[in-house]
Amino acid sequence: MKPHAFAICAYKDSPYLETCIRSLKKQSRKSDIILCTSTPSPYIETLAETYDIPLFVRDGASGIGEDWNFAYHMADARFVTIAHQDDIYQKDYVKTLLEWYEKYPDMTLFTGGYAVVKGNKPVFFEKVEFIKRFLRLPLRLRGLSHLSWVKKSVLMFGNSICCPACAYNKERLGEPLFASSYRFALDWDALFKLADRPGRFICVEKPVLYYRVHDGAATKACIKDNSRAREEAHMFSKIWPGPVVRIIMHFYRKAYEEYTS
Repeated sequence: MKPHAFAICAYKDSPYLETCIRSLKKQSRKSDIILCTSTPSPYIETLAETYDIPLFVRDGASGIGEDWNFAYHMADARFVTIAHQDDIYQKDYVKTLLEWYEKYPDMTLFTGGYAVVKGNKPVFFEKVEFIKRFLRLPLRLRGLSHLSWVKKSVLMFGNSICCPACAYNKERLGEPLFASSYRFALDWDALFKLADRPGRFICVEKPVLYYRVHDGAATKACIKDNSRAREEAHMFSKIWPGPVVRIIMHFYRKAYEEYTS
């Protein structure tokens, strides 16, 4: 089994897809790359051919959970990163992941920090990521990061873990990875369930990717149609009593401005 693979989820004709592919091709530690889509097009097919990347097409209507599970399934490797087509990965992403796996062979999840890109320009201070970095502090206790309560503690006040930064240990976790009806909070839901399973969450607090915020991003769409607020409130209700949920969601709605401004 290969140590790691990137499974890129391509949706329609993203102008950022090629930049994402290039960042994966430039990894200092080479890794398998596959391209998966439920919206095949000449544009996606041309990029797959140009960069010599296997292309897999999923039949059926597009859906985030279905598309992510398909990409995860098609990747034949111990660790799988479901690469988001809008993002740019740092060249040492795979190298860093595998170095931590050597230290902690029980690692089921690898993740890290990120830097935000808006309008093709990096944002040097982003409040939401600063808060998430604070919430991820318990994962710096490497010797305790296999304990369920430590893993869950970074998910109690929202999902502080950056989804595209995650690499999942497919060998240990099996399939399917995402079993949720959520459209936005499905990764948070999955992580909360994975926290109960044996294995260690490892997070490095240096940016492992550039996270792109733009008008066509799924995050913005979920904010505009209110599905993000509904799903996040539902997730919080699994953790906290109603009055606490209302207080948390008051501040969360203010944080949405970071993505819409």
